[in-house]
Amino acid sequence: MICTLVVALFILTFNVQAFEIPTSSMEQTLFVGDHVLVDRADVGPQTDWMPLLPHHTIKSGDILVFLSPAEPGRHLVKRVIGVPGDHLRLNAGVLIRNGNVVTEPYVVRNGSYVPYRDNFPDVAPAETDGLTPQWQSELSSHIQDGELIVPTGNYFAMGDNRDVSYDSRYWGFVPQENIIGRPLIIYWSFEQPADEYLKTSPSERLAYMSRVVLHFFDQTRWNRTFKLVR
Repeated sequence: MICTLVVALFILTFNVQAFEIPTSSMEQTLFVGDHVLVDRADVGPQTDWMPLLPHHTIKSGDILVFLSPAEPGRHLVKRVIGVPGDHLRLNAGVLIRNGNVVTEPYVVRNGSYVPYRDNFPDVAPAETDGLTPQWQSELSSHIQDGELIVPTGNYFAMGDNRDVSYDSRYWGFVPQENIIGRPLIIYWSFEQPADEYLKTSPSERLAYMSRVVLHFFDQTRWNRTFKLVR
């Protein structure tokens, strides 16, 4: 009994982190204001010092929380679209991986069309597409026969809200060392505009906390509480 409690305390203390969804890039899977618990340990390199902890090999379709390659210190949440060795391309927004059309029931489209975004990487980016300078310079080195090849130790990630997501198409691969963990469950969800999350001054955060106190019951999305993240 004591050993079980110690292991449970260890997992909660060192392996689980609370995280708040900041943008709409993962809708309809995750909404702004969803608060999730992230497993920080099971996607890292497997070690011998704690063999009883579960280990998960990252695969396409996994949702990950990671540090942004473009903005140091910023946390992002996206879905893995390609793992090392995969050949990827988009044809009118449809994902083709290793020569096969991929069914993505979680993807949301808004009906718009942007050549680079929707025919990646076959269409060359324009200045208005918003690529980071580093990705702009190295993108072509990862393209072969009109397909992007994911290098060793890296992953390609995109948001489920595909047409508004600022993702690997614009800033490149997610290095293994940037990965924090997998969101497992939504423990609380509160109706919250995206621009409110970005307000970080003491007065703005105080105003937000006041709204939480006043509207906890009527603006909590109760139907999302304890929902598994998939």
